Amino acid sequence: MVALVTLWAIAVYLAWRVRGVLRLCAISLFLALALIPIVDALDRHLRAPRAAIILALYVVLAGGVAVLGSFVVPSMAKQVQEISRNAPRYTSELRANTTFRHYDDRYHITAKLEGDLQRLPELLGRAAGPLEAVTVQAAGVVGQLVTVLALTFLLLLHGRDYVGMALRLTGPREARYRSTLIDVNRAVANYMLGNVGISLMATLATWIVLSILGVPYALSLGVVVGFFDLIPLVGATIGAIVVALATATVDFPVATIVWVAFIIVYQRVEDYVVQPLVYGRAVKVNPIVTILAVLMGASLLGILGALLGIPIAAALQIIVRDWWTNRTSNAPAEVAG
Repeated sequence: MVALVTLWAIAVYLAWRVRGVLRLCAISLFLALALIPIVDALDRHLRAPRAAIILALYVVLAGGVAVLGSFVVPSMAKQVQEISRNAPRYTSELRANTTFRHYDDRYHITAKLEGDLQRLPELLGRAAGPLEAVTVQAAGVVGQLVTVLALTFLLLLHGRDYVGMALRLTGPREARYRSTLIDVNRAVANYMLGNVGISLMATLATWIVLSILGVPYALSLGVVVGFFDLIPLVGATIGAIVVALATATVDFPVATIVWVAFIIVYQRVEDYVVQPLVYGRAVKVNPIVTILAVLMGASLLGILGALLGIPIAAALQIIVRDWWTNRTSNAPAEVAG
């Protein structure tokens, strides 16, 4: 017993020391499970080496990110400059309201707001940090990204061979463990597809509303909301705050009020109707477990943990269910024996 506890303590200590490597491996495994259905479908219909298909998929995904960035970043920079330039007009429109003017005369709200808005570009530039620090961080991120992409590539290319070798070591339980892994793979892939589908809905809804309000770069801002909406529970709210700043450049404060009212209603519909319906069918995780998984993942790994929390919870749920089913089915046999 003492030896077993000692071995577990050593294993936990070693896992903690290499937690950075384990984090990259977990991300790679998650991406591989999410991309396997796409790679398999292309592999069945295209007469090309599997490695070439994976590389082509990487190029398409990287190109999509680059195209979106080329539209979103310039539009957001222009919106920030316009907000800063028109700050005096926004504050004067706020003071047109009698009630607001009464409190503004007492607390000087518009003066502070106007000063902050005019300093917005400077504050954003300062938030980016010194160029040296940003360069060092970027180099670290690029290195981790290359590692994740390389591991994901190998898992997509030879993952089934690795799994087959490991399963053959389990002997008579190979079929059971293989079925469990297939269920985990299906749950992660369905979660990814469901999450992307919800984000596309958020992008489309945002684009329509902003187009009606006459906000420039409506599609780019819709993409911003859709990107943040990939983060469960709080993502859409973060994106909505960014878009609220852009609505101030059109018809302040009417457009901003309309946008805030819309996003509140849409967020409720997404949280209580769309997400439970999609995630319930995709991963079949209890709503309470979903919330706890997101919160625990976010506390451990930040945004990445929030993204990985639900599929990890689904995988653990499948494994525990399989263990419990086999345990209860074997119990009568053991009693009879």
